[in-house]
Amino acid sequence: MAIAAASLAASFIAPASYSAEGGDIGTLTPEKADKAFAGKPVYSPYAGRNFPTRPLFGDTHLHTGASFDAGAFGARLTPRDAYRFARGEEVMASSGQPAKLSRPLDFLVVADHSDNMGMFTDLFAGKPEVIADPQAKTWYEEIKNGQGGKAALEIIFAFGKGTLPQSMIYGRDTRPYKNAWQDTIKAAEEYNDPGRFTAFIGYEWTSNTAGNNLHRNVIFRDNADKAEQVLPYTTLKPLGSDNPRDLWKWMQAYEEKTGGNVLAIAHNGNLSNGRMFPLIESFTNKPVDKDYVEERARWERLYETTQTKGTGEAHPALSPNDEFADFEIWDFGNLDASVKKTPDMLEFEYTRSALRNGLKLEAQLGTNPYKFGLVGSSDAHTGLSAMEEENFFGKTTPQEPSPERLTATFVKDDKTGITVMDWEVGASGYAAVWATENTRESIWDAMQRKETYGTTGSRMMVRFFGGWDFAPADAETRNPGAIGYDKGVPMGGDLTKAPDGKVPTFLVAALKDPIGANLDRYQIVKGWLDDKGDTHEQIYDVAWAGDRKPGADGKLPSVGSTVDIGNATWTNTIGAPELIAVWTDPDFDPTLKAFYYGRVIEIPTPRWTAYDVKRFGNKPLEGTSMTVTERAYTSPIWYTP
Repeated sequence: MAIAAASLAASFIAPASYSAEGGDIGTLTPEKADKAFAGKPVYSPYAGRNFPTRPLFGDTHLHTGASFDAGAFGARLTPRDAYRFARGEEVMASSGQPAKLSRPLDFLVVADHSDNMGMFTDLFAGKPEVIADPQAKTWYEEIKNGQGGKAALEIIFAFGKGTLPQSMIYGRDTRPYKNAWQDTIKAAEEYNDPGRFTAFIGYEWTSNTAGNNLHRNVIFRDNADKAEQVLPYTTLKPLGSDNPRDLWKWMQAYEEKTGGNVLAIAHNGNLSNGRMFPLIESFTNKPVDKDYVEERARWERLYETTQTKGTGEAHPALSPNDEFADFEIWDFGNLDASVKKTPDMLEFEYTRSALRNGLKLEAQLGTNPYKFGLVGSSDAHTGLSAMEEENFFGKTTPQEPSPERLTATFVKDDKTGITVMDWEVGASGYAAVWATENTRESIWDAMQRKETYGTTGSRMMVRFFGGWDFAPADAETRNPGAIGYDKGVPMGGDLTKAPDGKVPTFLVAALKDPIGANLDRYQIVKGWLDDKGDTHEQIYDVAWAGDRKPGADGKLPSVGSTVDIGNATWTNTIGAPELIAVWTDPDFDPTLKAFYYGRVIEIPTPRWTAYDVKRFGNKPLEGTSMTVTERAYTSPIWYTP
């Protein structure tokens, strides 16, 4: 009996036909068994990859005619038009010109202003409840009779003075406002196509007290079933607030109510007049406290460092040794040009100085509120995310392609003497996200972990990994992602507590935009906090095109230029199509907090102004910039002892 039971058990475990002794599939030998089971490298280097393999390009900040100011300036495109354009379709711009991208984008956030959302769309459509007011009806008839410019100026002036007719005030508690938000959600749902094109639900919270820009874009990870349970947060009291702390409370309430997820992306610190990255909070005139730094770090994971109203990575006055800091700078004053800029404001407006001050605040309060990743986006108010230099459709509808935009005035304030010309608007930028899938969830998750970079309009591919053991041989690969994730952390990550005798090493790689310009150089920007509590910065050229040698001053010679401004052309006879290297920090102190981020610079190419001169045959104003060096900024990697 015992023998019979043992035989039964043995046959259940290893039937005779599958035994090692042989059967109808042959004999299993140790050598065959080793081949049958995983646990050793597979032949294909691409099988089983679980990391992002290509960046997805998009725009996290686009306005349509549903935004009050965009509508007033003549934008008639809807969120649906914006999605169609972004995914590669040809649309008719509000100025009556056909428009199409060279290549589709992968994702888009229509971020119309939450205050007065949808009002101008309804006025333009002549909704009876809007034009029931005599003044509103007058403006409506002026728009229809070709006097839209006059009406728009009067409407904007009335809005600023608080004298808009009641029928034109779309508060959060009004039915027209709720309809506008529902339509925003519905449009995103219609065009969201997981795996192919992602249409995010989002809006812009437009805090602009006294003309000082504290804007944030709010992006939902979620679908309509959760987003439609709330209304966007606004700035107008009593239902809204212009204080970022109140926006963060709204975000927390949303997540508690729905179980969903949202994040906020601030932008245009350069127009905040010293308020975007405070040490002293503008709403209290007191030092930022523990609650402020923790809440900001929680909700604001990214910062939009470049867009049409200037690039905010660095300022030449703050970084005098950075030869590339003076790039598309807007430093005249606040957003509405009502107050001039003073030098003491700059430190609290720019990305790099915020990253430096974040180290200081972390040492004081335990949390770094400015530990953000980087993206670029457009802030276009046209419904067109068209940020290619040769295909730039401007920031507002009056700035869409025309012979006049090269010499037209964009902003003018006689009291402050501030004037900004249309040619100063930059064709920038896009957000690049290292996500594993083109879905809301995957892209949002990559934003949350800061695995992102911003570009000024180019679609170059940029890798940035940090670790302790990268070696020069790691740069001799066609697949830097595999070794980067294996031996280090990607952009947005952390290095902590240096192992004994180790210093940080970085694997950097960049591949040119397939239809763009060659690359000049790959730089690493380092910032750190010394043992006295002071911050510092240093820029290192770590990979570059050609056989150039740094001079006695440590500076790499210029790559040169092939730009023919008159014909708006250039050639890729200089620069390199790709750059890859391993860099070791030569000045590392394991006891000091630090951050590192990558900056990749292309060779010079024609700016959109040069294309306009070529196409329209007009003459630019004196001082107009005619060339540009497109670039990318990676999210940092932080080191904490």
